[in-house]
Amino acid sequence: MLKTLWNDEAGVILSAELVLICTILVLGMIVGLVELQCSIVSELSDLSSAFGNLNQSYQVSGFASSKGAGQFKSRTYGAAYTDRADTCDCDANLSIVCTDPGEVAK
Repeated sequence: MLKTLWNDEAGVILSAELVLICTILVLGMIVGLVELQCSIVSELSDLSSAFGNLNQSYQVSGFASSKGAGQFKSRTYGAAYTDRADTCDCDANLSIVCTDPGEVAK
């Protein structure tokens, strides 16, 4: 019975058909993976632009508590930090491989 099943050629995919089907599948996977790569690069570019546009400046005022007669119980000084734009904060200098119209228009 196993011998007849092995020698039965009904429903066999010919090697040329198999090569054609595999070629179409591989080309479809390549195109799909390239589109996936372009969309991931585009989203990461948008995320980096969002991080670059965050303003991290802050200012904290100081305060003092006095005992009287010009003497202080405690005193803290204020602090400030000003966030200046870096070279890479604006994505106008990034070159994206994809030709996404949303990225080209920026």
